[in-house]
Amino acid sequence: MKPEPWIEPTTDIRKLVHAVPFVPFVIHLADGGQLRVPTVDHIAVPPAGSRIFVFGDDERYDVLSGLLISRVTVERESPASNPE
Repeated sequence: MKPEPWIEPTTDIRKLVHAVPFVPFVIHLADGGQLRVPTVDHIAVPPAGSRIFVFGDDERYDVLSGLLISRVTVERESPASNPE
């Protein structure tokens, strides 16, 4: 079996940022930390390069290198929280 090609995490994050509708996600870091991205306004991903900017609700922000991201978890609404 041929191994899967490695995809830079920023590529996946760019896709999530541009998804319609936007779905919140969590960026997991190699050191065990994590950053939640609740809205598209909380993240900036430049068109080139591997840096990602994640903004908090206050004036805090983090600048991440794509090399420090271990995975991304997409949050899904539970059916119980979305009554019809």
